[in-house]
Amino acid sequence: MRKHLALVFAGLIVAATVATAVAADYDRYERGPRGGSGEYAPPPPRRGAELPPPRHAQYGQPYFFAHLGIFDPNNDLDGLSGYDTGGNFDIGIGSRVSPVFAVDGTFGAYSAKRGSDEATVVPVTIGGRLILPHPFIEPYVGAGVGLYFSSLKENARPGFSGIDDTSADFGGYLSTGLDMWLNPRTAFNFEGKYHWVNPTFQSNAGSSFDVNMGGWTVNLGVRVAF
Repeated sequence: MRKHLALVFAGLIVAATVATAVAADYDRYERGPRGGSGEYAPPPPRRGAELPPPRHAQYGQPYFFAHLGIFDPNNDLDGLSGYDTGGNFDIGIGSRVSPVFAVDGTFGAYSAKRGSDEATVVPVTIGGRLILPHPFIEPYVGAGVGLYFSSLKENARPGFSGIDDTSADFGGYLSTGLDMWLNPRTAFNFEGKYHWVNPTFQSNAGSSFDVNMGGWTVNLGVRVAF
């Protein structure tokens, strides 16, 4: 009888040892190591995990930009009605202060003609852009304000003495565009911008006129990060 009990007791010990080993293996490979330790590799990351932000979206990144395009003048009777489409350029410097926002300082000029009459505006502005971040194509909208230096030359005609005057006034703009990043430091840029400015000019006879010198500029250009 004692022999049988000893065999049963030994069998229970062996069974307990095997069960413990199996449980340890299950815990190691199926549930992970106890206490966070173990020799196996961690599971792969979930699909669709967020990628690190693109190089051009880093905080504090400065950049240079330049545009060349056309100016489409407004058709207001107290503005540039009858003026033909003209040219436009601007250059500037900015900083990507966050992945979704940038600040730009811009100097440029746009002009239009109607026969021998000529209207020219030189904006010096500061503004911001709200950006939809993306590694390759980034649309944005923006706005800004600044000082607009305007010049208007219109020849005399019956009932009008003509104008040859300049003015400096505060104005503003709204913009929309997109950057197409060719590499982490250089983007091809398309931008449309509408300017508002209403300077007051004096005619050759001394009369004052408020003239809408705003309109659309449509540009192609580049943006180069430092």
